[in-house]
Amino acid sequence: MRWLIAAVVLVAVLAGLLRWRRPAWYWLSFGVTFATCRILGRYRAVMDACGLTVPPPRWRLAIARMANRPVPEPRAPRILRLRPTRTGLVLRLGLRPGQDAFDVAASCDRLRHSFGMFGVTSREIRSGVVELRMTGYDVLRRVQMPARAERSTMRVPVALREDGDVHYRDYRTTPHALTIGATKSGKSVYQRSLVAELAAQEVALVGIDCKQGVELFPLARRFSALADNPDTAADLLDALISHMEDVYQLIRAEQRITADTPDADIAADIWDLPDHLRPVPIVLLVDEVAELALFATKDEEKRRDRIITALARLAQLGRAAGIYLEICGQRFGSELGKGITMLRAQLSVRTAHRVNDETSANMAFGDIAPDAVLATVQIPVSAPGLAITGDASGGWSRIRTPHTSLRAAVDACNKHTHLTPDLPALNAFRPVLASPAVPVAIPAPTAPATP
Repeated sequence: MRWLIAAVVLVAVLAGLLRWRRPAWYWLSFGVTFATCRILGRYRAVMDACGLTVPPPRWRLAIARMANRPVPEPRAPRILRLRPTRTGLVLRLGLRPGQDAFDVAASCDRLRHSFGMFGVTSREIRSGVVELRMTGYDVLRRVQMPARAERSTMRVPVALREDGDVHYRDYRTTPHALTIGATKSGKSVYQRSLVAELAAQEVALVGIDCKQGVELFPLARRFSALADNPDTAADLLDALISHMEDVYQLIRAEQRITADTPDADIAADIWDLPDHLRPVPIVLLVDEVAELALFATKDEEKRRDRIITALARLAQLGRAAGIYLEICGQRFGSELGKGITMLRAQLSVRTAHRVNDETSANMAFGDIAPDAVLATVQIPVSAPGLAITGDASGGWSRIRTPHTSLRAAVDACNKHTHLTPDLPALNAFRPVLASPAVPVAIPAPTAPATP
């Protein structure tokens, strides 16, 4: 009997230690079983308490009355499937007649408390079927990306969502994106992770980094063009527009719109072209867009209008030519001048890290997902990399990027240097890969002379 007590105590201590230090291991070893039993045992009572049941149909009431039997209980949604995952459980429910998916979504917080889970989110699979994704622990506290995340052309994993699923950046579905965040909020780490993933794809990377290139120039071996000041950026954007026009001429030449041409063979963008004719897609990364929009003199104002106009044209017309925008900044509001709101309207994907005021959050989500504004301003300082992401559909979720050091991003870019395409229109802006320069000595400040 003593050995049995000792074994139970040892298992309890091990479970507590795993839950404290390794929550993912605890979930896979103990948590799945406990949570499954808890959900199945409490299911009917919880659904009734949350108002997710419907009265029995009249024919059942009539049969019970004729047979002198007790009145049937209200019916809860049917459990179609209960599937464990590495971070939680997936519960698929079949709704009863008269129930709505919105009712389930509104009860997610109560379901989280009742089932003892860390988080519960819902989404409608199809008419009458709702899926609840439950997480057993805080998956965003220590981000661990799956070992085998799905990757495809222009679709790369960049972060982990609060429901334990992987957040992908899919350029062919949502071509242009805006990323905002205050200093030290994780915006640069998000950008590094994106570049490290894109480096392994057959894509041309073009960067504009007006902080003298400190963010993007270490990754220069994988970039086809880079600009480190507004003057060079203006010329680079003009070259991109010229390249875009050339691509459109190629698409026009290959459309072959005749009566006997199948609809599937008519080209409308670069992805409809044959492989041997398809131009390489381009991802333009702009770091700190405010530096391109600010001006102090008349000449700088003309340059600023030229840059913003070029960015707006690329956002409106570049998708079919395979040009995609990733614009980053601390703020992106109308105070940056004319044309900014028109440009922002073309950026479908919005990702907001920690911001310093509610106005900045409204700039990102006020026009597409007002509910996400409150979640954005609640991001704590102690969680760099935590962000709210949404798109024009109005849906949003919390994500967190795994920490990617600059060294890791540089190694990824150097490993895939051979994939860097040569674009004749951008050769003038290709970064020069020189040998390491001699460190520049910064003179020390001199003490003021004593009188």
